[in-house]
Amino acid sequence: MRTADARGARILDQRRLPWEVVWVELRDAPTVARAIREMWTRGAPLLAMTGAYGLAMALADDPSDANLIASRAMLNATRPTAVNLCWALDEIAAAVRPLPVEQRAEAAFARADAIVEEDVCLSRAIGEHGLSLLRALHVNHPDRPLNILTHCNAGWLATADYGTATAPMYMAHDAGLPLHIWVDETRPRNQGALLTAFELSEHGIAHTVITDNAGGHLIQRGQVDAVIVGADRVTANGDVCNKIGTYLKALAAHDNGVPFYVALPHTTFDAATASGDLIPIEERSGDEVTWVEGEGGRVRITRSSAANPAFDVTPARLVTGYITERGVLARP
Repeated sequence: MRTADARGARILDQRRLPWEVVWVELRDAPTVARAIREMWTRGAPLLAMTGAYGLAMALADDPSDANLIASRAMLNATRPTAVNLCWALDEIAAAVRPLPVEQRAEAAFARADAIVEEDVCLSRAIGEHGLSLLRALHVNHPDRPLNILTHCNAGWLATADYGTATAPMYMAHDAGLPLHIWVDETRPRNQGALLTAFELSEHGIAHTVITDNAGGHLIQRGQVDAVIVGADRVTANGDVCNKIGTYLKALAAHDNGVPFYVALPHTTFDAATASGDLIPIEERSGDEVTWVEGEGGRVRITRSSAANPAFDVTPARLVTGYITERGVLARP
């Protein structure tokens, strides 16, 4: 992720996928903030890593306490819902505050590097625990592939490697467990259709892209064995904030007795927030709804105004379990 001179970061421009693979070099904190806000990079764990490097870049330019405070606030304001970003910025701040100003930039970059390495380990552990879960589910249907439904993108494009919700899928596929993944398109930005489908194709996992509204129908017809999603924040009582549309899948799963699992590392758990109704829900531009991006470019689909809440909250009572680096838990 670091640039050759170790004072910047390289990210994959996710706006160009799956049509083009384009890497972008980030050299200063304002550009990092723009990349996060405009979703050149996205996914709660990856936002944390990108933000951590952004704060390190800011300290390389000006290691003063005043710039530390101002740059942290600027980066944290870019995406208010996912808690991982705030966590990573706090980690960088805690690492550098006790140090002389001349040592701060180096320490910040070192802590950002460590966050990346930690994320790989967390995702791997989530995958291993999730694999055990999928093996147990497959015992109920040994004569056919296991059908998993997922929403948005919580794969290696959203983390340093493996992903969260997709980590068990990759490990199950590599272990020879037959799988088929239903991939929600995830309007309005289509992270499922564009990113998750791209990932699964690259890994050779059988999958089908569906409209967001088709999930309940498939669950009702017995064509989904489990739902596995990622999360942007899980509160102290177990409420799950994730990409808009997740709540509807949880309702359908609960109504039909289908297990609904949330995959997350500890960096997504927000013990300081009691419940989901206290989470700030990001409202993004209506243009993301009224326009769509495709291989041929950008197309307007309506001239009406549009509302665009980016996340919803699934109550803990609808969650079967949480797939974490410590195991599959009934509560965080």
